[in-house]
Amino acid sequence: MSLNTQSCMINGKEDVKVITQQVNYQGEGTLVRITRGGICGSDLHYYQHGKVGSFDIKMPMILGHEVIGHVVQSDDPALLPQQKVAINPAKPCGQCKYCLNHEENQCVGMRFFGSAMYFPHVDGGFTQYKIVDTSQCIPFANDANDSVMVFAEPLAVCIHAANQAGDLTGKNVFISGVGPIGCLIAAAVKAKGANEIICTDVSARSLMLSEKMGATHTLDAASGDFSSYLAGKGYFDVSFEASGHPSSLQRCLDVTRARGTLVQVGMGGTIPHFPIMTLIAKEINLVGSFRFTEEFNTAVEWLSHGTVDPLPLFSAEYHLDDIDAALIFAGDKQKAAKVQLIFD
Repeated sequence: MSLNTQSCMINGKEDVKVITQQVNYQGEGTLVRITRGGICGSDLHYYQHGKVGSFDIKMPMILGHEVIGHVVQSDDPALLPQQKVAINPAKPCGQCKYCLNHEENQCVGMRFFGSAMYFPHVDGGFTQYKIVDTSQCIPFANDANDSVMVFAEPLAVCIHAANQAGDLTGKNVFISGVGPIGCLIAAAVKAKGANEIICTDVSARSLMLSEKMGATHTLDAASGDFSSYLAGKGYFDVSFEASGHPSSLQRCLDVTRARGTLVQVGMGGTIPHFPIMTLIAKEINLVGSFRFTEEFNTAVEWLSHGTVDPLPLFSAEYHLDDIDAALIFAGDKQKAAKVQLIFD
């Protein structure tokens, strides 16, 4: 089967075009018609800077890794045509020591949608038709809300972060930096039984959204009074640092109680003067959090069953032909949280 597909192709900084390609499906894997996709921070970095970290755009690449669609054809007879699926953008090698130990997010040969890490780059999912490994297709009910289900990938990131903290039942939780990921962490820890969920940010709009997503109280990061959370070597059982800013990490270390846990989620640059004495003296358990493993399936289940409602974060939708406008709006953090593309 040969089909024409419209794809959102990034060529470099502020250079994205919709082009026509051909997809040739020969019966292996699953051919999916993409219906909706969410714009992520990495998509914005590729558009605004032509790179993510040290990974520069060196050739045209299809953007996007937060996508859903429906099955056109599949090599799995259980995946019938028109079945709705969320597509897991991670394709681990299945053979390295991490994959064999069910730690696939650490796979040394990971192929992740819309990544310039390798050359040739790995194309993403912002295209009308895409052939994927059948294992990447996670079915969900056809009557589920597509605007909700497209949150599966970012929610999976946040469920994984919550899992890194261990049992959260009855715990007091602090979240520093409540962009879309911080807000979804608030929803995830609430679903996992957290008691107090205190969120901080410099943006009043972000704090308002965090309240809709599960925060029990919010504080302005610049002017708020944190003194009550500093007494007695800290108050919170678990903190999540979701901004990547050095001052945010310092605050998390300060307000986390002795022998508590700090989960680092935000990706920032090198911190030249890491407050290591605070970490040592308070015996804080510092743990990183990167992508997800089986949490993608959990995210699909939670969204389809209404365990988490992400729609307060849904800011706007654009047709793929308006990809430039969509990326520009998504980059305006005074107005946008999560922006979605529609491909129908």
